[in-house]
Amino acid sequence: MTQAEIKLCSLLLQEHFGEIVEKIGTYLIRTGTQPLRMIVNDTGLLLDQVKKALCVLIQQNLVTYQLQKRGFVEYEAQCKRVLRILRYPRYIYTAKTLYNDTGELIVEELLLNGKMTMSAVVRKVADRLTETMEDGKTMDYADVSNTFVRLADTHFVQRCPLVPETPETPDAPPPPAPTLVINEKDMYVVPRLNLVGKGKRRRSCDEEENGEHKAKKQKQDGGSSEPPPDDGIYWQVNIDRFHQHFRDQGIVSAVANRMDQTSSEIVRTMLRMSEVTTSSSAPYTQPLSSNEIFRSLPAGYNIAKQVLDQYLTLLADDPLEFVGKSGDSGGGMYTVNLHKALASLATATLESIVEERFGSRCARIFRLLLRKKHLEQKQVEDFAMIPAKEAKDMLYKMLSENFVSLQEIPKTPDHAPSRTFYLYTVNVPSSARMLLHRCYKSVANLIERRQYETKENKRLLEKSQRVEAILASMQATGAEDAQLQEIEEMITAPERQQLENLKRNVNKIDASENQVDETIFVLESFIESTVKKP
Repeated sequence: MTQAEIKLCSLLLQEHFGEIVEKIGTYLIRTGTQPLRMIVNDTGLLLDQVKKALCVLIQQNLVTYQLQKRGFVEYEAQCKRVLRILRYPRYIYTAKTLYNDTGELIVEELLLNGKMTMSAVVRKVADRLTETMEDGKTMDYADVSNTFVRLADTHFVQRCPLVPETPETPDAPPPPAPTLVINEKDMYVVPRLNLVGKGKRRRSCDEEENGEHKAKKQKQDGGSSEPPPDDGIYWQVNIDRFHQHFRDQGIVSAVANRMDQTSSEIVRTMLRMSEVTTSSSAPYTQPLSSNEIFRSLPAGYNIAKQVLDQYLTLLADDPLEFVGKSGDSGGGMYTVNLHKALASLATATLESIVEERFGSRCARIFRLLLRKKHLEQKQVEDFAMIPAKEAKDMLYKMLSENFVSLQEIPKTPDHAPSRTFYLYTVNVPSSARMLLHRCYKSVANLIERRQYETKENKRLLEKSQRVEAILASMQATGAEDAQLQEIEEMITAPERQQLENLKRNVNKIDASENQVDETIFVLESFIESTVKKP
């Protein structure tokens, strides 16, 4: 856990949940697992505040708890999960592209609330969609339910672990903390709900008052609504499944850039066929026969079976080895080499960064070292066709920035420089880790810059919001154009220009955050693929 990651986690927690939650989250990230008593003592916060903050963090899946043998409960922060907050806009946008506005709002609600029951999600999403529709139109609960079922079928949402049902014994005291379990078979099983109804719009003030009186009267009468049929079955976003989708998209676009659109569509079909059957950490997809791939191609691609076999052979013979051949049955069995594809994507990212930072000639040396593995300085000069002085300068520059490493191979045990080979090489995993650390620093700097920009213009932003609120209320009451014009002129031309600049700067910072996160995803996926699982 590097200082850059801790700082970024702290900024994200503060931005989304406030100072108290940030203080406890950062404390747990720095110190590891801690019991409640230690958290209260070390943070100096009230017990009630700590409990509420831990509830928020557990609800958002950012903290886990564990019952120790000695009978007390320890809490542990999930740093990697906190960093995923940065990727929330990408998850929501992906849901929108795959499942339209309904899928977008389902994923957004689950990310905002951490865990929710299906019935609560369906009602909330239906109400939000009805708000955006024209008068007289409403969103049916059934339509939202169908989208939710499709998200569960494709594993984008999954059930949360439950407290197992145990027969109650009156003598035995309840455990200090429940042990949550989930059966893998039930993770994506949607409960049968007969949700009938339509989304509701927000009511006006008079209607709300009447509604409140009715609600109070019902409460006094003792009328309590029965719990929904799926009470206790909570759902959350399956982040690993989204990451699998992002990885697949990256592989498909890389194949399209290297070959052509048809070959990328063949790889997309192979990935789509095995997306639910292959785990997110598997090095290969399930073997697929040429006949199966041919039958599963999209309707628009009318290519002959013979042409498909030629494309598959080309893909399998390609030096990058994105596709591998694993057998000859069924017209040939093919797999997608996921780990090799991730290594190629990470290497391409490294090459691009070297070219941007040091220029095209440095990038030529870097690519040469990647291809040849180990080279002496004289060999680098000869192969890259760069003068000795310039080549030495470039190598030392990349060495000082940790993009290139130097390996000593002594001829004699005394390690005398005159009798030692000095070989330059590129350690891709090490360089990827170094770049990942820099990316975390960059995102933290961007967040701090955005906070500074908004703080500097706080007074102007508040004034703009007040003016917009006055305009909205006056338009609702049917004010004249002259009155509206007068209110708009409360913000002067220089102030309006300042607001435009602020908006443009904040948009640039947001776009930069998303772009850096794309690089973080590629590097993280590659590093995870190189770590051997026990």
